[in-house]
Amino acid sequence: MYSEATTEFPETTSTESVTPMTGQTDTSEPASTAGTAEKNVKVKAEDVNLWYGNTQALHGLNLDIHEREVTALIGPSGCGKSSFLRCINRMNDLIPSVRVRGQITLDGEDIYDPDVDVVQLRSNVGMVFQKPNPFPKSIYENIAYAPRLHGTVNSRRDLDDLVEHSLKRAGLWHEVSDRLQTPGTALSGGQQQRLCIARAIAVNPEVILMDEPASSLDPLATATIEELIDELKDRYTIAIVTHNLQQAARVAGYTAFFHMGEIVEFNDTDTLFTNPREQKTEDYITGRYG
Repeated sequence: MYSEATTEFPETTSTESVTPMTGQTDTSEPASTAGTAEKNVKVKAEDVNLWYGNTQALHGLNLDIHEREVTALIGPSGCGKSSFLRCINRMNDLIPSVRVRGQITLDGEDIYDPDVDVVQLRSNVGMVFQKPNPFPKSIYENIAYAPRLHGTVNSRRDLDDLVEHSLKRAGLWHEVSDRLQTPGTALSGGQQQRLCIARAIAVNPEVILMDEPASSLDPLATATIEELIDELKDRYTIAIVTHNLQQAARVAGYTAFFHMGEIVEFNDTDTLFTNPREQKTEDYITGRYG
């Protein structure tokens, strides 16, 4: 796969790391992913490499994100977690210096295929950012804007129902139902983040990506977001970047540990936290570095 960016691909001494996938798959299962194969794979990354200009940020990543599960991406700052997350809905295409090699599939379809509609992809793979970013519009219009733009509703009544349904799924309806014309920016930080989640839900995505969604929130709002994530996983596939190891342990069924642009270990969360296979993983989760 290739991103739409045009920067020249940097030279490297490893031809293996920059060669696009040929479609052949290694049938051997890495030890660090034992026990995960029986789950349905929604998103599959194979040999994903990413460069910002001449600086390589991701090195041959392989990861399965399972359907209707929460997968946490943990690791020190600058280790590539958010860069990888943005690969899944091609947000990195918006950065001119970025080049990507490898393959990422959604339900078996290559999301970097030239024929892929990127706008539709980003509807199918929603994104919730670290800092809440409601539109400078009313609460109602924050939810209604994208469905109206894409023509997915046929009447005002259908739109009203969609707004109510999305806000209910985000656990926000009872707090804002009597003030839907209030600006979304007037809500509290935790409410704004739930509004952004409701906005993502409104376009009926299959996958929701969350980049440290609670890092700027107080403990009570964080707990509310975590409860919401636990409810949403019954319907959506969720990948979450977090620096909070306790949060990963609470919300995620699977966890991938990133270090210096590589995935050191991936396993079900309980096993990774209680019986890691790699010394680097143990050192990180025990606080020896971070």
